[in-house]
Amino acid sequence: QVQLVESGGGLVQPGGSLRLSCAASGSILDISAMGWYRQAPGKQRELVASIISGSSTNYADSVKGRFTISRDNAKNTVYLQMNSLKPEDTAIYSCNADVRDFVTPGRRKFYWGKGTLVTVSS
Repeated sequence: QVQLVESGGGLVQPGGSLRLSCAASGSILDISAMGWYRQAPGKQRELVASIISGSSTNYADSVKGRFTISRDNAKNTVYLQMNSLKPEDTAIYSCNADVRDFVTPGRRKFYWGKGTLVTVSS
């Protein structure tokens, strides 16, 4: 089994910064893509940023230039550096990973973390 655990959320003032982390653990053979999603109250979940093992990245238009995704493959960890935060960035942020594990090495599976709350407010 594979677990993803996020950390780093909290309350921050507009214009501030936060750094989220998501660590994957368990019976991991390899991880291809990792990504951050968010869901604000009353809204659908949306992709914030993603990164493939070769470091190719993709961002939602609303966060380009403010957020940076990165990963440490040795630690199976993905990060989201969030700068110039706005109240509209308030949401639960969840990470996911495209994983090949030891249990079923012939197929890939998506795993999700439980999420961490980010609140941007003065």
